[in-house]
Amino acid sequence: MTNSHIFSPLTLRHKTLRNRIVFGAHTTNMAEDGLPGDRHLGYYLERAIGGAAMIVVEPMPVHAAAVLTRGNFRHSSDAVIPHFARLTEACKAEGAVMIQQLYHVGAHGDWDNSWHANWSPSGGPSYHDNDGSRAMSEAEIEETIEAFVKAALRCQAAGFDGVEVWAAYHCLLDQFWTPFSNTRTDAWGGSLENRTRFSREILRRIRAACGEAFIVGLAVSDDPATGVFPSRDEMVEIVSLHDAEGLMDYVTIGAGSYVDFQKIIPSFQYPENLGADLAERLKQAGVRARVTAEANIRTPENANTVVGAGQADMVSIVRGQIADPHLVTKAAEGRSEDIRGCLSCNQQCWGRRGRDYYISCLINPSVGHEADWGGDRFTRAETAKSVLVVGGGPAGLEAARVAAERGHKVTLCEAGPELGGQFRLAGLQPRRAQITDLIAWYERQLAALGVTVRFNHYLDADEIADIGAECVVLATGALPQESGFQKALPQVAELPGVQSGSVWSSEDVMGRAARLGPRVVLLDEGGHWKGIGTAWHLAEAGHEVTIVTPDAMIARDLGRSATDFPARQTLARLGVGFVTESALVGWSSSGARCRSLLTGEEREIAAESLVLATGNRADGALLEELRTRGLHVVPIGDAAAPRLAAAAIYDGRQVGLSL
Repeated sequence: MTNSHIFSPLTLRHKTLRNRIVFGAHTTNMAEDGLPGDRHLGYYLERAIGGAAMIVVEPMPVHAAAVLTRGNFRHSSDAVIPHFARLTEACKAEGAVMIQQLYHVGAHGDWDNSWHANWSPSGGPSYHDNDGSRAMSEAEIEETIEAFVKAALRCQAAGFDGVEVWAAYHCLLDQFWTPFSNTRTDAWGGSLENRTRFSREILRRIRAACGEAFIVGLAVSDDPATGVFPSRDEMVEIVSLHDAEGLMDYVTIGAGSYVDFQKIIPSFQYPENLGADLAERLKQAGVRARVTAEANIRTPENANTVVGAGQADMVSIVRGQIADPHLVTKAAEGRSEDIRGCLSCNQQCWGRRGRDYYISCLINPSVGHEADWGGDRFTRAETAKSVLVVGGGPAGLEAARVAAERGHKVTLCEAGPELGGQFRLAGLQPRRAQITDLIAWYERQLAALGVTVRFNHYLDADEIADIGAECVVLATGALPQESGFQKALPQVAELPGVQSGSVWSSEDVMGRAARLGPRVVLLDEGGHWKGIGTAWHLAEAGHEVTIVTPDAMIARDLGRSATDFPARQTLARLGVGFVTESALVGWSSSGARCRSLLTGEEREIAAESLVLATGNRADGALLEELRTRGLHVVPIGDAAAPRLAAAAIYDGRQVGLSL
């Protein structure tokens, strides 16, 4: 049986898990006034319906000093109990074991959300901002331990099967473990016995308060590269110390820390299966608690390999089940080719959370909207219609798929020889082949749904009108700006010299239409993958690349998804030059004339070619002509307004549901 290892049941204290796939804890930022509401219920219920064996609901701060985000649940309040009871009852009815994570971030709290001073073992710095913390008194340590216990009791009253105590990423518990952040000389510092006293006491008291029929887990992380956190051998010793006392039923292994922030939710820039290494060491050390590996384990096949090799007992797939909440069921039914694969892009999960919005997903816009859209499932339309989708980029692909899922007769016409549009070009950038995998998934889905796909089929207004479809969806995308206009210089409509030649768009480069010289200046206005990925591609191909941006740093927009720093590392390693807070004021055969936006000073950057990664423009002529004919046409994606791929797929889903 395919993936047989992950589909064997597993006993966890008083519960039997139906498989080995966990939907691990992560902040959704969906709380309303500190309470889980319909959005939370729809989100977690969809993953329970989709087959997740165990769901670890996002962290509950246990104390005022533990609050980190606006979307945190209310701490220290029984008001949460009935709201969580509604969630646990619904998810347990679908077969999921329900756990809630409990956390305290210690020095890394956010006083602007908590309105409370940060507490820590020894008054260490925050790695979220420039605020500091205060060393906890023994009375405050006791207060915090009891806060964990009271939080666990509330979880039990709300119907949770257990709790997961968070000691990962250098939160309060592992701040006590780490000599870097624990310099105490009392009973809570010094020896390993003393440094682990805080966490062991928390686990011990939770067990005593909640009884034997209650699961207690421990979440830790692996960050050996930083140099100040416990090594893997030391982490084995720490976990084993807890395990020897039987303090937890399972331990979850993540990656990264608040110091090495990017690895906490590792993007496509990192290797897969990051959490498996430490998990395997714990298994080899004979830890009796069940071991869960997480961190960039994207697929059931990877999970099956990890479990089959004995590296872990369970695997947490978070972003994979965000992207496709029915991942587990599809894999169990032998339908892995139907799984909508996560891109590891972090753009809408971590990216929206980083902007303090509730999370969503670039490729699955039902995320966060399950309560409104009926989950990630489709109801048949009352009346089947003929639908014409013009354009096979991400917006058109999603519109065609959803409309066909709902029973409409769909024809998709693409002007080019392949599906994907500009999204396909993004998939040709280094390490971004998961995008082309997604386009292949769309091709399979459209074929299975009976969608008629016509390639090399450019349609003008007459041809669209002659087809006579009941619904016309215009997904024709947008075109690159060719003027060199820069938002930093709004008074200059066209870059002087842009018509002199050897000026290309990012789309030209990735579409292999550009003929570039050895030295390239890339003007990047967006700070996103459009420019950054193109520069990476050019540098790997041997070009000498200089990025010019009006932003204060290269890859500014990637900061939302915590992918900016590794992107800059890669570019720097490849020798790419960085010119920030600057604009171009001229282009000629000798190169680009660059002006500092800070000082006004100008200088020449020698180059043979200029690449523009600037804003695109929607061509509204076809839309206007169709509307003058009285046709009802819905523009979506970049045809509605140039934006990122997440907006295009969202538009496609929304119009497909509306037909």
